[in-house]
Amino acid sequence: MIEASHLDAPELAALLHFYADAGVEWLVEDEAVDSFAAFAEARAAQQAASPARQAPARTERPAAATQAPAAPAIQSGNVTVPNVEAVAMAREVAAQARSLEDLRERLIAFNGCNLRHSALSTIFASGGTDSGLMVIGPLPEQDDEREGIAFSGPPGLLLERMIGAIGLKREAVLATTLIPWRTPGNRAPLPHEVDICRPFIERQVELANPRALLLLGNLTARTFFGANGNIHQLRGHWRDLTFGELVVPALASLHPSELMKAPRAKPQAWADLLSLAGRMGMI
Repeated sequence: MIEASHLDAPELAALLHFYADAGVEWLVEDEAVDSFAAFAEARAAQQAASPARQAPARTERPAAATQAPAAPAIQSGNVTVPNVEAVAMAREVAAQARSLEDLRERLIAFNGCNLRHSALSTIFASGGTDSGLMVIGPLPEQDDEREGIAFSGPPGLLLERMIGAIGLKREAVLATTLIPWRTPGNRAPLPHEVDICRPFIERQVELANPRALLLLGNLTARTFFGANGNIHQLRGHWRDLTFGELVVPALASLHPSELMKAPRAKPQAWADLLSLAGRMGMI
């Protein structure tokens, strides 16, 4: 177990969240407990105290008494759609939306991605369009799923301070995630899951018509830039992205959650924010 005295407050909070998600409820033992050995001892004691049990004799079933075939399993309402068809469905549904609110309703009703069936909420763009900035993160975290809003909890507070440092208010910035549903166990989304979700995020950008995009995190940058590098290699460089007939300049940077784990990277994030402010004419 990690020694808590060696952690700062954000790292300790992240560690406790991890333990909570993993189902750990008690962290009070001073020494490790060998549960397997304890179970083996208890089982041996139980067998010694009980009379030996004799295995029941096996009887042959008459040939005529054959077992009836099992009834077919009842299918649930969550129909699994083949990946290729699901991507085509997503593109068609997203293209039909004529406003952000229309797209949000279509996304909530969309049944072509299995992530939707295990998630508690659907994350969609929230905030305002006055600033002309749209911020996109990779996928919902636990606080996002609970609140139903992207960048909730401590990472959201840090993002608010970050954009506030260049003169922007959170309510004036449109924020969302590439993947609208939290993945089971916070695992990385599978390639086909990204492909299914991508038409919806691209349509969000197209309908929002921002002046600039801030892409936070490895997955977001790789997906939009079509690159395989890590965020430290992809950040700090402006690229023009095309969404239908719309062309938007985009800048990748580090996610607030990453900055909480590695505070030494904050100067890099600050440099990206200054580049963003300069590109948008705020400095």
